[in-house]
Amino acid sequence: MGANTTTTEETLLVPVANEETATRLMDTATDIATERSLRILVIYVVAVPDQLPLDAGDRLLEDDDEQMLADAAATAAEHDIPVDQRVRFARSVTSGILGAIEKEPVELTLLGWRGRPPRQNVILGSYIDTVLRKATCDVLVKRIQTPQPTVDSILMPVAGGPHDGLALEMAAAIASKHDATVHLLHVRAETEPERSETAARELLRDAAREFESGTDLHRTVVVDDHVAGAITDRTVDHDITLLGVSRGGVIQRAVLGTISEAVGRHASGTVFLAKRYDPVPSRLQRLIRRPFR
Repeated sequence: MGANTTTTEETLLVPVANEETATRLMDTATDIATERSLRILVIYVVAVPDQLPLDAGDRLLEDDDEQMLADAAATAAEHDIPVDQRVRFARSVTSGILGAIEKEPVELTLLGWRGRPPRQNVILGSYIDTVLRKATCDVLVKRIQTPQPTVDSILMPVAGGPHDGLALEMAAAIASKHDATVHLLHVRAETEPERSETAARELLRDAAREFESGTDLHRTVVVDDHVAGAITDRTVDHDITLLGVSRGGVIQRAVLGTISEAVGRHASGTVFLAKRYDPVPSRLQRLIRRPFR
């Protein structure tokens, strides 16, 4: 089923699971799709038990689920965004989302996260962890705990990591849509002197280039050995916090402690974690870059 039949445009994939989170995900999806000229594909995944054939998923689909999917698609259509909607039958929510990513020209997937306490071997969520690790596209995770505020101020911590670029692009899109003030923040640990004050300010100056010339931008460098705490303390003054996942962080670890995960759990307001898709595994990259001897 679909509101439109366009399949060649670059796509923002939005898996929805319940009415409350679907509404809040679509708030962000319409902002990003408008600013980046993306088509939206909204999907609802029906997890079909192994003992049933996949086509038995029709019997598991509730009328409320179909209505939620239609309402989400209607939200995009109201913003004049090309949109399709799909019900996918799969053995798990994870395989349903990954299957959609492989089948469609998905550039970015937007996932909702409730910020619940982690379980053993589960960091953000059983399917979110796997999608972050395996998706062949960029992924943005939105922590949904409170109603979406008016977006007047965005906090954008910048660390110079491989996923900062995607976080900056998302911050720029949301800031442009809401005419929001953006606060770029770099926290420099005293115990890691490899980045000087000058280098830190250059990092923020480079990050500022991602934003339109009229954006109200502020740049701050803070020295604090508790990086996650320094960021989290500042989130109370902003509507949205948006950051790239930490190196070796939520994609690989099974315990608490990384900066992005700690901020994601404890920050005030709405939090986004961004993960840039890297088609070349990091280990292979190191081998490619290593000089021949």
